[in-house]
Amino acid sequence: MKISGLLTSAGINIGLCVLFLSLYSVLRKQPANVRVYFGRRIAEEHNRLREAFILERFVPSTGWIVKALQCTEEELLAAAGLDAVVFNRILVFSIRIFSLAALLCVFGILPLNYFGQDIHHVRIPSESLDIFTIGNVQEYKHIARLRLHHHTRATPNLSHFTVLVRGIPKATKESCSNAVDDFFTIYHASSYLFHQVVYKVGKVQKIMTGAKKAYKKFKHFTDTTVDHSCRAISYRCCLCGASSNSFQLLRTGLEQNQGKSDLQDSSLKLDDQECAAVFVYFRTRYAALVASEILQTSNPMKWVTDPAPEPDDVYWSNLWLPYNQLWIRRIATLLGSIIFMLLFLIPVTFIQGLSQLEQLQQRLPFLKGILEKRYMSQLVTGYLPSVILQIFLYTVAPLMILFSTLEGPISHSERKRSACCKVLYFTVWNVFFANVLSGTVISQLSVLSSPKDIPVQLAKAIPGQATFFITYVLTSGWASLSSEVMQLFGLIYNFVRKYILRMEEDTEFVPSFPYHTEVPKVMLFGLLGFTCSVLAPLILPFLLVYFFLGYVVYRNQLLNVYRTRYDTGGLYWPIAHNTVIFSLVLTQIICLGVFGLKESPVAAGFTIPLIILTLLFNQYCRNRLLPLFKTSPAQDLIDMDREDERSGRMDEIHHRLHSAYCQFHDSEDIPLEKIQIVGRGGDQGSSSGKSNGKETSEESGVELSHPTLNGLPISRLRHAVKSITFLVRLQKRGLSG
Repeated sequence: MKISGLLTSAGINIGLCVLFLSLYSVLRKQPANVRVYFGRRIAEEHNRLREAFILERFVPSTGWIVKALQCTEEELLAAAGLDAVVFNRILVFSIRIFSLAALLCVFGILPLNYFGQDIHHVRIPSESLDIFTIGNVQEYKHIARLRLHHHTRATPNLSHFTVLVRGIPKATKESCSNAVDDFFTIYHASSYLFHQVVYKVGKVQKIMTGAKKAYKKFKHFTDTTVDHSCRAISYRCCLCGASSNSFQLLRTGLEQNQGKSDLQDSSLKLDDQECAAVFVYFRTRYAALVASEILQTSNPMKWVTDPAPEPDDVYWSNLWLPYNQLWIRRIATLLGSIIFMLLFLIPVTFIQGLSQLEQLQQRLPFLKGILEKRYMSQLVTGYLPSVILQIFLYTVAPLMILFSTLEGPISHSERKRSACCKVLYFTVWNVFFANVLSGTVISQLSVLSSPKDIPVQLAKAIPGQATFFITYVLTSGWASLSSEVMQLFGLIYNFVRKYILRMEEDTEFVPSFPYHTEVPKVMLFGLLGFTCSVLAPLILPFLLVYFFLGYVVYRNQLLNVYRTRYDTGGLYWPIAHNTVIFSLVLTQIICLGVFGLKESPVAAGFTIPLIILTLLFNQYCRNRLLPLFKTSPAQDLIDMDREDERSGRMDEIHHRLHSAYCQFHDSEDIPLEKIQIVGRGGDQGSSSGKSNGKETSEESGVELSHPTLNGLPISRLRHAVKSITFLVRLQKRGLSG
C-alpha cells in the first residue's frame, strides 16, 4: 500500500469536501438559489421557504445537518415515497454492518497481530453470520411491511383496478377497440368495466406540447412587452390593416379550409393509429389481479396481461411497441451492454497503468523527469487514477438508461430499475474485478479458466489494489457527495438562465432522485467493504465516513431538492439484498484463498459451512419474503374491496377511472375557456368569437388562437412573430418622429 499517494488523495478530497459543504451552507440561504436547493418543497408545499434565506446568509452553518437528522422515517415516507425509505435503510444497514466490522478489526484482529498470533490459528466466528442474518431478516421484513402499507394506503390506487393488455390479435373487419370489448365482455363479463385504447400519436403529442409552450411564451410577451396603453399611430400594417395597439391577422378562405381539414384529418387518423395495447378496467382489485396473473388464451403471445403502472408512472411511448418484438429488444440490449462492458476494459487498463509508476516511465519515457518529482508521482499514482475512472463512469448511466428504454418498459420506474441493475453489474465488473485482474495479474488472465485458483488469485491481488480502492472511495464517495449537495449543474443552469439568458424561472421542472446511479454506488462500496475488510481493513473508516455523510446528504436532498413523481414500491430492496449476499459469499471465497495461502485447512474447513449457510439464508428470503415484492396479496385486496363497497366509495373509484390514464396530459393545462376562435368573417371574427367561441370551436373546428391576439392561429406563430417585430419598429419610428 502506497501511503504517500493515499495521503495525497485524502488531502485533496477532504479539502474539496470541506469547501463544497461550506459553500453549500451559504448558497442555500440565498434567495436566488431557492429553486435549486428547495425545488421539491416549493413545488409541493407552495411556499417561499422564508427560513432558507433570512439570518446569517453569508456565514456557513450546520443547521441543515440537524434538520436532516431530526427527520423521522414517517416524514421521509410522506415526503419522498417508499423508495426513499428503502434507500435510507440501505445506508443505515451498511453503517451497522461496517461499524461492527470496524470494531471487530480494532478489538479482535489488531490485538492478535500485535501479540504475534498467526492468522491460520484464528477461525472466522459464526456469530458474525448470525448477526448479519438476523439484521438482514429484520430489515427485509420491515421493508415488506412498508410495502404492504403502501398498497393498502387510505387513498385508493387506481392502478389496482387496471390491467395493461398487449398482443391483441388484429382483425380485418373490426377495430382494436371492438375486439377488446368483445373479448373481455365474453370472458370477464362479471368484472369487466370498460377499456381505453393507447394511440401511436407521438407527433401529435409533440405538436400539442409545442403549442402549449408557445401559448405561454406569447402570453408572457404580451403581458410584459406590449404596451396596451400606447396611442394608436397612423401607420397601417400591410398584413392586417389594424393599428399597432390592437392588430388582427386575417386569413383567406383557402387557409381556413386548409386549417380545418388538417385538424379534421389529424383527429380522424386516430382510428388508423390504434395500437395493440389497451388499459382494461375492472370492478374490483381482486378481479384485476386475477386477470393480470393468468394466461388469457392457449397462445402466451396473444392477449398478454400485466398489472398496469400508476398513472403518473406510465411510459407512453413504449406502450405501442409490438409485444412479439420485446424479446428481441431485450437480447439486443443485453448484447450491447456486454460489448460496452468489454470495451470499457480499455480505459480501465490504462488507468491501472497510471498506478504503476515503473511501467508508466518505461512506456512514456518523456514523462520520466516530471514523474521523478515526489509530489507529481504521488498525484499521478494516488489521485489521478480514481478521478479518470470517475470521469469515464459518467458515460455509463446515460447509456444504460438508453438500453433500458430500448427494452420496452411500460413505466418510468421499471426503466430506472432496469438501468439500476445494469449500472450495478457494470460497476461491479469494471471497478472491482477488472481493476483487480488488470492491476496485478494482467498477464495472468488465464486464471479464469481454472476456477479452483480464483480464491488464491483474489487473495493475492486485492492487497495490491487496496490503495486504489481507498482513493476511489474518497473520489467517487466523499467528493461526489459534496458535489451532490452543492448541485453544481443545477446551480450553473440556474445562473445562466437567470442572469445570461434573462429567462423567467422554470417552476415546472424539478429533478427526480437518480436511484439508478446512487443505489449501485452504495452497493459497490458495500462490496469493497466486505471484500477488503479481510486483507485491507484500513478501508473501513473511509467507508464509514462515506455512509455517515451519505446518510445526511441524501436525506437532505430527498426532503428538499428532488421530487417524487413515481415510486417502485420498495423494489430496490431485493436488488440490495442480492448484492449483499453476493458480496458476503465473495468475501468468504476470498477467505478460502487466504487460508490456502496460509496453509490452514482447519480454518478453510470452517469457512465452507458459512458459504452453505449464507446460500440457504438467501433461499429462505426468496421463498418467504421475495414474493411480497412481486405481487400483491389477494387477502389484502379483497379486504380493501369489501371495505370500499361497505363505505360506498366503489362508485366514486369507478368514476375516477374514466380520467385516470390521460395520454395527452399536456393539453389539459391550456385554459380553453379563455381562448377565442376566429371564423370566416374576417374583422367580424373577433366579435363573434367572443360571444360564440365555444359553439364555433365545436362546430367548425377552426384553429385555436391566443386570447390577447385575436385572429392569430397557433399554426402560424412564426408569421406572427415577424408581424410583431414589424409593428414594434413602426411604433418606435412614430415615437421618434
